[in-house]
Amino acid sequence: MKVVVLAGGTSTERDVSLVSGSKIYKALRANGHQAILLDVYLGYQGDTAGIFEKDTDWAGEIGSVSEKNPDLDAVKALRPDGHKRFFGPNVLELCQQADAVFMALHGANGEDGKIQACFELCGIPYTGTDFVSSAMSMDKGITKDIFRANRIPTPRGIRLAKGAVEAERIPYPCIVKACCGGSSVGVTIARNDEEYELAKKEAFRYDEEAIIEEYITGREFSVGVIDGKALPVIEIAPKCGFYDYKNKYQAGSTEEFCPARLNEEDTLRMQKLAEKVFVALRLKNYARMDFMMSENGEIYCLEANTLPGMTPTSLLPQEARVVGMSFEQLCEKLLNQALEQRI
Repeated sequence: MKVVVLAGGTSTERDVSLVSGSKIYKALRANGHQAILLDVYLGYQGDTAGIFEKDTDWAGEIGSVSEKNPDLDAVKALRPDGHKRFFGPNVLELCQQADAVFMALHGANGEDGKIQACFELCGIPYTGTDFVSSAMSMDKGITKDIFRANRIPTPRGIRLAKGAVEAERIPYPCIVKACCGGSSVGVTIARNDEEYELAKKEAFRYDEEAIIEEYITGREFSVGVIDGKALPVIEIAPKCGFYDYKNKYQAGSTEEFCPARLNEEDTLRMQKLAEKVFVALRLKNYARMDFMMSENGEIYCLEANTLPGMTPTSLLPQEARVVGMSFEQLCEKLLNQALEQRI
């Protein structure tokens, strides 16, 4: 099968996406597919004739994720025409030649439904959920509204537009986050007025709207859902602080337990909530939901990730492995979903 693995882009999760894309690409090649790895923004400048049949190793070694956010200005400087056209040279053309596109993008212009909508109009099969559910899930404010409407427990929170007067305040400590961010970029814990003002400034670096919500003291979990069915729960235990960008991607900074250290009742309760979120947000194919369990045992859903990290050590592949699905098998299943949905 001819497959374009689409990664990179211009979001703050660019580095994470490139690593996901590299691992997916290698898995698909191992499965016998004619896969190529493309940066959605930088594209490919060479001759595209017979490109899927070539035996070239397109992925190379992407490397590991930096502890710091990628230099997006440097990336954008490589494309003087980037303000006119987001897709890099030959990207759309190659995606149309492929049997399917495997979406390894994370964050804005990749996980927010814009590319999915374009692919829908072009008739290009792609992995993951559709453009509507992608857009709803990416916006944490809309997500919280949907959670409340469907009686899905979520931390108390408010939306705050940049420059707006605050009509309501969440008591300290509180979490301040960019409304449409990912990988915990632009997320800060504020314990006093000074930290609160700095936290808002940080969130507004990434978005024109922020979410301020109560800080839940407790344990962190995640639950993947494939075809509407929850996978085993995974517990995330940062050695210091919370599960921020550094703790997510710096080796040795976080311990992960799958299956999670929960009793059967709490495990089932969290899995059922993950499946309920999947339905409420109209998700398709696969996603991953993040949860907090408070010290008194209450479960709160934080958000849904429609294109979660996809390296062999990422959370979703770890959960799949517990039920006997290797990384290569998981990639194959997600690819087949893209084709089955559009038959």
